[in-house]
Amino acid sequence: MIRPSVLLFALLMTAPALYRLLVDQLDLLQVLIRFLIAVPIAAVLLAGVRFILAGYRKNPTDGTAVTPEPIDNPTPEKPA
Repeated sequence: MIRPSVLLFALLMTAPALYRLLVDQLDLLQVLIRFLIAVPIAAVLLAGVRFILAGYRKNPTDGTAVTPEPIDNPTPEKPA
């Protein structure tokens, strides 16, 4: 399944070709071919960004578990 972010990035990469389509400098088939080429390139680039940013995520299993202890009400000492 292709992520929507990949399709959006591929659409942004082919924006100059879409503009040239609107001013009748390119054919629709050429624009579609450029978009189809841009999709796997965008997928690889965004996967690289996701891979790099994954190292900065905090893992909830890191560190030690701490149980809170009340400090307001200390237990009274028993007289001997």
